[in-house]
Amino acid sequence: MSASAEMSDARALGATGPQGTSGGTRRVALQNLGCRVNRVECDLIARELVDAGCAIVDAPAADVVVLNTCAVTAEAEAKTRKAVRRMARLPQAPWVVATGCVATLFASSLAELSPRVVTVADKRQVVARVLELTRDTPACAEAPAGEAGETHAVTPTGRTRPGIKIQDGCDLRCSYCIVWKARGPSRSLSAAEVERQVSAAIGAGAREVVLTGINLGCYDSDGLTLAGLLDRLLEKTDIERIRLSSIEPQDVGEDLLGLMERSDGRVAPFLHVCLQSGCDATLRRMRRAYDAASFADVVDRARAHMPDVALGTDLICGFPGETDAEFAESLDFCRRMGFARMHVFRYSRRPGTPAAEAPGQVPADVSAARALKARDLAREMRARAMEALDGSVQRVLVEGCGQGSDGHLFEIDVPVALEVGAMYDLRLSYAEGSLSGEMPA
Repeated sequence: MSASAEMSDARALGATGPQGTSGGTRRVALQNLGCRVNRVECDLIARELVDAGCAIVDAPAADVVVLNTCAVTAEAEAKTRKAVRRMARLPQAPWVVATGCVATLFASSLAELSPRVVTVADKRQVVARVLELTRDTPACAEAPAGEAGETHAVTPTGRTRPGIKIQDGCDLRCSYCIVWKARGPSRSLSAAEVERQVSAAIGAGAREVVLTGINLGCYDSDGLTLAGLLDRLLEKTDIERIRLSSIEPQDVGEDLLGLMERSDGRVAPFLHVCLQSGCDATLRRMRRAYDAASFADVVDRARAHMPDVALGTDLICGFPGETDAEFAESLDFCRRMGFARMHVFRYSRRPGTPAAEAPGQVPADVSAARALKARDLAREMRARAMEALDGSVQRVLVEGCGQGSDGHLFEIDVPVALEVGAMYDLRLSYAEGSLSGEMPA
């Protein structure tokens, strides 16, 4: 899986409607740390809480804070512990319900942080535990009809592009990763259930959905691969655009690329293909399932099918044993690939993984210096990819007042008069590192 899977800023998810300010109700805050899958699971928990009569509020006003934790790196685990302590010390002294990977792997150490910390390894049991902790607090009245529509949010946490988790777990054993221990083996949601959730998202006002998973490309259910599932969703639903989250390079086959090409933009022309290193020696130490040449072949085939496809990736700097020459090789490879989005991470020693005990641990200052160079390159590549869209007409989803995103996942400044939650064909202009869109003449 992705080494990072996009760490969040751990901000609390605040109130989405009038319920957030009412008194005498079950008041719950949600705080998410971790990957896109965690974010989707947080949205699901929020929906269940609202359906159970809870008000979603900011953390200082909450009776219970649900903290969705991440253990992908030692740094992520440290952020989890810091967040737990901070939430438990809030003036209102809320219960802190910790769930997610850290709660699964290190439940006892989290519980030791405060007597008000409760760990729930199974996320399906979070809402029941919250209701149990607040059983003496009445449920709030249902929000007036139309309130959610007025905010243009499709999820209780305020998202316009809802995520749908179609796969969980991982059968890979990358040497730096512990997530497979927390998530278990790969398993997939049935195609019928995915279709139902997409249809429900459409009914709630979604124009775009994001399919997510810990190892998305391993989707396998009802005889369908990921490409087969996409084909079914395009045929049986009216969703305007489907976006894929991170995928492993070995799972990007001709069936998937061909379907994306034929979809005429209904499958977003964006692929976040996990690289981690552009150096074969480092990839072998990481126990990745590909080499640089096969990764480059995926990129070449993707661009042959979709010349304007935007490519994202993850890059780890300072992996054990990485020399200056190997890092230079990795960075040069990234430059040749021309990624539109590159998440850069310093290797973080994760106890319990083979890499943590490997020889050649790279000093922190060296890793930091390499990460700075990689981020400079990431900005350069992103600017070139945005500039290439100058003058083109793209389908843009308006996600906020004056803000939107196109199929390539670029942020677009849009006219404030455009309806939030709607999609428009806009002509893009590039200037000073940003894209703006206007209605074509």
